[in-house]
Amino acid sequence: MKLNVIIFGVTGMVGEGVLMTALSHPDVESILVIGRKFCGIQHARVKEILHKDFFDYAPVEESLQGYNACFFCLGVTSLGKNEQEYTRLTYDLTMAAAQTLCRLNPEMTFCYVSGTGTDSTESGRVMWARVKGKTENDLGKLPFKAVYLFRPGYIKPVDGQQHAHWFSTALAGTYPFMEKLLPNGVCTLRELGLAMIAVSSRGSGKRVLENRDIARLGSDSAE
Repeated sequence: MKLNVIIFGVTGMVGEGVLMTALSHPDVESILVIGRKFCGIQHARVKEILHKDFFDYAPVEESLQGYNACFFCLGVTSLGKNEQEYTRLTYDLTMAAAQTLCRLNPEMTFCYVSGTGTDSTESGRVMWARVKGKTENDLGKLPFKAVYLFRPGYIKPVDGQQHAHWFSTALAGTYPFMEKLLPNGVCTLRELGLAMIAVSSRGSGKRVLENRDIARLGSDSAE
């Protein structure tokens, strides 16, 4: 199955790594990047849309049609934000994009990057985990072909990334040890990108994908 993919968050570490992985995969036919500024990656299969208001897609709806996968890698830290602010920039922002895309592309597979520790009950004490949990739960109610929820912990960057977090880069050399000691807490960005491609192409029996699931799907897809 050939994929025509929309990617959000390419100027961040996760989105950039997922884009770089998708560009080298034979199943990805075309990529639409949506961002507030140019990503700096030029490729024959990549088209970019600069869009300022991530709560309203009416001006660009025509350009969003005809895609069968979305890799939603856009996110913000909860540090320094109260629950209302974080909900606005996490739940509201994600749902605005997802509701538009499922209406325009009902056969789309939507892949959402959440995080290890997300609270599916929406009732725990950790604010960010509750908000992420509500986002995951409500995405699952939308009429997409499928929704997959990715919960990475530490992510090793892809070689050559421009937007990798300094601490992720600093720890990259210790990844073989982390993988052995914390197999349920780490994955690579290449594995994450390959896992998104895998579930979009051929599905998965699991809707919520933890680090070990991501690593397995990514490794299988690379073979």
